[in-house]
Amino acid sequence: MKTINDFNFKDKKALIRVDFNVPLNDAQEVTDTTRIEAAKPTIIKILEDGGSCILMSHLGRPKAKEAEFSLKHVVNSASEILGVQVKFADDCIGDSVKEAVDGLQPGEILLLENLRYHPEEKAGDASFAKELAAFGDIYVNDAFGTAHRAHASTAVIAQFFRDNKCFGNLLASEIVNVNKVLSDGEKPVTAIIGGAKVSSKITIIENILDKIDHLIIGGGMAFTFVKAKGGQIGNSLVEDDKQQLALEILDKAQQKNVEVHLPVDCIIADAFSKDANTDTAAINNIPDGWMGLDGATQTRELFASVIVKSRTILFNGPIGVFEMDKFAQGTVDVCTAIAEATADGAFSLVGGGDSVAAVKQFDFGNKVSYVSTGGGAMLEMLEGKTLPGIKAILD
Repeated sequence: MKTINDFNFKDKKALIRVDFNVPLNDAQEVTDTTRIEAAKPTIIKILEDGGSCILMSHLGRPKAKEAEFSLKHVVNSASEILGVQVKFADDCIGDSVKEAVDGLQPGEILLLENLRYHPEEKAGDASFAKELAAFGDIYVNDAFGTAHRAHASTAVIAQFFRDNKCFGNLLASEIVNVNKVLSDGEKPVTAIIGGAKVSSKITIIENILDKIDHLIIGGGMAFTFVKAKGGQIGNSLVEDDKQQLALEILDKAQQKNVEVHLPVDCIIADAFSKDANTDTAAINNIPDGWMGLDGATQTRELFASVIVKSRTILFNGPIGVFEMDKFAQGTVDVCTAIAEATADGAFSLVGGGDSVAAVKQFDFGNKVSYVSTGGGAMLEMLEGKTLPGIKAILD
């Protein structure tokens, strides 16, 4: 696996695919700089070698060239974080961009305009990729968040660099850390899979059953398993057409000696609302008109007891509706147990949008081993899929 550490960038122009798809407020200011900060080590290494950086990214999902999606809104935050005034090109291809690239000196950074202003980017157009490729001496992919997309700048472009292509620090670390769960995990390995639907996590569960010892199932998806086993779940979220699938998962887990841990009790509510009336019920005996929205005391204690004894932990999906204070404690307690295990030497990987949001919201980001930056990309890796952006560098 070639990384930037295999290259000396002195007097070289590095063409770097970064993920600066960051949230902006109404004043077009960056509200979360995590992704820019994640790209910093790669960029700084290249600059310290004596090279220059040409940064490529998308922002949002523009249908045309709407000003709100311009990467010029990211320049100030990027300059502040990187400690270098970032130059900006008002397009990502064309003569004006070539002129800006040609004038770029060692130690300088140029950010190109939103790649998705050109439909050729998402289409994986080879001519567009070739035009981008002409700007750099070495291609660096450091955008894990888009590594599962076969776009021009993430996969197609690599063919124009032969041996002069590599992973940035961020993307390399994502690969290493996901593989710590999939291949190199110290036992016992525990996967905490939550979220709303079984259907969105089925492929992950099937792929990791051979690698784990414990499977904790939380969130709304747990009720499909509970109902499939004959439980009464009231008005809780359920996928009725996935009940047979849930039973098959439990059967496969048993065959592979994986211990499955379902909730045993839950906080129930009479409406999906922060102002709802609440009570506690056994997970398989929820009254009609009520729905389970979080794990209750016994469930939290059960999950925590499994997690703290684990040596490798994957956290993908919350236990309850943590966005509402009344239904956050189950997820907080899981985060606390993960942090305790990590402090005791376990490896913990957090990935998937909701899990990452929960870890940030409850301030556990520095108490786990690794927080993935790529929701969809990480999920596809966990499913065992080959990501186009990774394959393009390895080929």
